Amino acid sequence: MSKPLTIVTIVGARPQFIKAAAVSRVLRARHREVLVHTGQHYDANMSAIFFDELGIPPPDVNLAVGSAGHGAQTGAMLAKIEEVLLAEHPDWVLVYGDTNSTLAGALAAAKLRIPVAHVEAGLRSFNRAMPEEINRVLTDHLSDLLLCPSQTAIDNLAREGITRSVILVGDVMADALRLAAERADTPVLESFGVQPGDYALATVHRAENTDDPLRLQGILIGLTLLDMPVIFPAHPRARRAIAALEWTPPAHVRLVEPVGYLGMVALMRGARVILTDSGGVQKEAYWLGVPCVTLRDETEWVETVAHGWNTLVGADPERIVAAARQPYPTTPHPPLYGDGHAAERCVAALEKGGEG
Repeated sequence: MSKPLTIVTIVGARPQFIKAAAVSRVLRARHREVLVHTGQHYDANMSAIFFDELGIPPPDVNLAVGSAGHGAQTGAMLAKIEEVLLAEHPDWVLVYGDTNSTLAGALAAAKLRIPVAHVEAGLRSFNRAMPEEINRVLTDHLSDLLLCPSQTAIDNLAREGITRSVILVGDVMADALRLAAERADTPVLESFGVQPGDYALATVHRAENTDDPLRLQGILIGLTLLDMPVIFPAHPRARRAIAALEWTPPAHVRLVEPVGYLGMVALMRGARVILTDSGGVQKEAYWLGVPCVTLRDETEWVETVAHGWNTLVGADPERIVAAARQPYPTTPHPPLYGDGHAAERCVAALEKGGEG
């Protein structure tokens, strides 16, 4: 590396803020980063608060795209990201995960022949009905540097013929969680009137659940049947879908506004069980040693299931209740997805130009 690199980082959704925080700390110590927020999540509770809590600067560019259908949203991002890339002439475009922001960033860069680095490359649910699966597959095939969290991800890429510049770095969310756990906001439990180990935490945001009334209804029935307090920070998409069903939460289910990342870490750490359709929350539950019930029919994080700390239940109320009532796991809990230093490996790979 002869001179500092210019990296354009594309973020737009809550998990990407968390991942970018870990990498940006390392990246900005040696290079110039232009942080672009697409505005995919435009609610202040879902975006602005995370930049502050995670200790990363506000975005250099906010595209303010906002909510729309997949085609309209991705198209609007593509046009605006292209303008940024033409102005900045970066050495790399860095994208994270599997959102519309990820695909738009990768596609804009690829068409301008700017190298693309994909953090969390190689994940597969093998369910093409998921918009996220389309985004991640296309992004991987557009990328020049594939930064993988696990050997399973590397194997997935190899089956698709991608073997060049594929690097096992671990999971950058483990880096972020390690730092956040030291500062997690414990008073949040008091504000909700719950004690550690005595409540369930629920999150629902994926389109496969929120956009399917029957699935969402099954999940809500499952939460209703639980015999413990449930804290349910509702993503804006989930809140709109729940309102459309005219569901009234029972007394033990607290439907609350989204909380900041540090508060969310405190809620996850104190929960008896976590019910979620979020890939990031599945991993965080594992790292925090909290049993997870995944409200999907498949997961990209298959290792958490294999080790007995994550149960796939779909949207079936009876399976949800049965899984949530399972005894605390006694199976081994080996470390998964790296050692908390994935961000350093990501930056080192960028500096080497994707060799590997």
